[in-house]
Amino acid sequence: MHRRGVGAGAIAKKKLAEAKYKERGTVLAEDQIVQMSKQLETFKSNLEEFASKHKQEIRKSSQFRVQFQEMCATIGVDPLASGKGFWSEMLGVGDFYYELGVQIIEVCLALKHRNGGLITLDELHHRVLKGRGKFAQDVSQDDLVRAIKKLKVMGNGFGMIPVGGSYLVQSVPAELNMDHTVVLQLAEKKGYVSVSEIRESLKWERERACHVLDHLLKEGLAWLDSQASGEPQYWLPALFSELTSRDVTPEEANQITP
Repeated sequence: MHRRGVGAGAIAKKKLAEAKYKERGTVLAEDQIVQMSKQLETFKSNLEEFASKHKQEIRKSSQFRVQFQEMCATIGVDPLASGKGFWSEMLGVGDFYYELGVQIIEVCLALKHRNGGLITLDELHHRVLKGRGKFAQDVSQDDLVRAIKKLKVMGNGFGMIPVGGSYLVQSVPAELNMDHTVVLQLAEKKGYVSVSEIRESLKWERERACHVLDHLLKEGLAWLDSQASGEPQYWLPALFSELTSRDVTPEEANQITP
């Protein structure tokens, strides 16, 4: 026996059912979007009410400020997006981070002669706190990171390089690619690195290692100790523990470099 073919009426009925399902799906999707929009507006309204009620805690406590920033991020609100508007007027957080950005620039410029424009986030935090005084508003490393991100609008001078579990803050417009970053990470534990260490750890050719180190020297981000036993060592002053514990003048720096 031959199977009966599907008739035109059945095909039309099937298409009509598919169209209705599609239409119903569109209506449901639109309803969900409307409901989500209402929920976000409610959340935003509650967030503004929360900010108004706890603005003193947000201004004074760095930990409270981090939690508030995370709450804002969940609904796509950036209190630092503009120096004007509701959030800036309500909390003053815009002014806080812009002022913090100025202090970061001042610290980086003051130390550029000895670190070439690279500084650990830990040292930057310590020096910013020292410059603000013990009675000033508390500042966390999270605050520094947010302020540095805002400084990026000034160009390619400011940035952050992940090293270990923290960051190196770059404050000069030096072009650093992935090779340079990997070498900085390799030098993180001891504060210096050599050509042979790079070749052994990264499996690079000598020419590649020398090219990266020569660039770091040229940009003032590394110092060369040609008197080291065995082979020359390339010191990264931003990672050099003895230097981070005291101020070093350009004259002292010249005694290290040949």
